Amino acid sequence: MKERIKIGYVGLGRRGFHVLKNEFLQMKDVEIKTICDLNAEKMQRACDEFAKSGAPAPATTTDYRTILCDPEIDAVVIMIGWSGRPQIAMESMRAGKYTAIEVGEADTLDECYELIRTYEETGTPLMMLENCCYGRREMMALRMAREGLLGELVHCTGGYLHYLNECELLSEVEGDTVPHYRLAHYEEKNRENYPTHELGPIAKVLGINRGNRMVSLTAVASKARGIAAYAAERFGKDSSFATRTYRQGDIVNTVITCANGETIALTLDTTLPRAYYSRDFSVRGTRGLVDERRQVVFVEGMKEEIANNEQEMYEKYDHPLHEEYVRLGERGGHGGMDWLVCRAFVESVKRGENTPIDAYDTVALMAIGPLSERSIAAGGAPVEIPDFTGGKWKDREPAVLGKYCLDAIVSDPDTPIFPE
Repeated sequence: MKERIKIGYVGLGRRGFHVLKNEFLQMKDVEIKTICDLNAEKMQRACDEFAKSGAPAPATTTDYRTILCDPEIDAVVIMIGWSGRPQIAMESMRAGKYTAIEVGEADTLDECYELIRTYEETGTPLMMLENCCYGRREMMALRMAREGLLGELVHCTGGYLHYLNECELLSEVEGDTVPHYRLAHYEEKNRENYPTHELGPIAKVLGINRGNRMVSLTAVASKARGIAAYAAERFGKDSSFATRTYRQGDIVNTVITCANGETIALTLDTTLPRAYYSRDFSVRGTRGLVDERRQVVFVEGMKEEIANNEQEMYEKYDHPLHEEYVRLGERGGHGGMDWLVCRAFVESVKRGENTPIDAYDTVALMAIGPLSERSIAAGGAPVEIPDFTGGKWKDREPAVLGKYCLDAIVSDPDTPIFPE
């Protein structure tokens, strides 16, 4: 086991910068050896954070291949926009570097096949940093499901319900320049473009790729009006952002069927005004449910009218990782789950073990984007979901039973959440 690892970090946009600053730079057993971005100002901003934190100054480069060629670097973290991540990830795996990629979809199904082919040829671990897998509510549901408290699982819901027009898609407009890489996707594609919230944790609850798999999906999309309406009000009805065509439907609903008979309903809702952000997470079983909307955990014997009992139920069913985390004091972004997913990756690298969200999990999540686009284009017709495991989902090798395991409930007080 390595006491300290060295990381190469690619992509210093808003998300990449904050994960670097709030997570990896705060870890005593991690050295960020090299950072990479095409934008010199972003790299300088990141270097300023190294100086503030007292960490050794990193090398800087505009060519990620510099990182891949460095034999001292153990792992690569890829935080660039959606397009381009798979290619860099494959090159990183071929270079023998543990590889982490930020959440997101694949542009094409071919990219998913190529990622799995590269993983199976190289044996180099790949992990999507799907932070919602380490959310407190999601991990409580995982524990309750594994302990049989919800009975036989039947149906799950999840989604990305987050109004992005003002805070992201059109947040930094300069002339007619597209201000955010996501906006280009909203112009070009009509699909479930952000499936991994909450499909990541749902897949773990349902045992996807370990005794279960996603078999098919159907997807439908509403008309696309939200972005243009917002742009007309903000910039004027004749502005380029108000008059251009957006293909991405304002609301996309995707229903996935699983080999063991469960269904999953996903919703994408990012371009119409909303009162609040939600991941709409729920797990339904024959004996109970976990439901984000009402913040309720319900098991047999309770009164049907019960609601808002989530805090009370954490005292009974909190995942051991969160029991410890809450006691020590959460840190990092998104209520602490950013810290936990990054620690999960770091611990895997240090121990030379496979990652808790592995290559098969990563690709299964990424594939929903292009598959849903096919279904929408065909009027909601069912589309087969490939078995990227090649049948291994029926009898996988044992999961790594560490502190951050998402396939079983593991109590591991000996591995520190905040290494000194």
